[in-house]
Amino acid sequence: MQKSPEVLLGKLLRAKGLTFTTAESCTGGLIANRITDVSGSSEYYRGGIVAYAYEAKVALLDVSWDTLRTYGAVSEETVVEMARGARIALGADIAVSVSGIAGPGGGMPDKPVGTTWIGLSTTAGDWARKFIWEGDRLQNKALSADAALQFALDYLEGNL
Repeated sequence: MQKSPEVLLGKLLRAKGLTFTTAESCTGGLIANRITDVSGSSEYYRGGIVAYAYEAKVALLDVSWDTLRTYGAVSEETVVEMARGARIALGADIAVSVSGIAGPGGGMPDKPVGTTWIGLSTTAGDWARKFIWEGDRLQNKALSADAALQFALDYLEGNL
């Protein structure tokens, strides 16, 4: 039986003695929920921040107003700042962040419904990945959570 990404992530974090945190917008805490479904996750999971509005991203994650005004919430620049902000605020080694347009409304020609950016911040650097999902709102959120967990797994397995 294939182990879920949150179980694999926990095993790798525990083995490497690293801590993890999340900064979520469109997923609304779904990643945190999945991580905390794993028994023993308090050993490596510091917590998460759900920052949906611009004001929350600025106040809780130290995202720059200039970044939000210039690039918008659904951008590489914003998710990198979100992940870095969560990692620093919660004192973790690794953080993932997600910001996207889950749908069904909110899409624009340059950012259609399903557009999602996922950020990763570690003590070694920051990265981001872009996805465009084609599901409904709940499917897009689930796909985003899967991709964020996979991004952290890729980093921990040396596959970035």
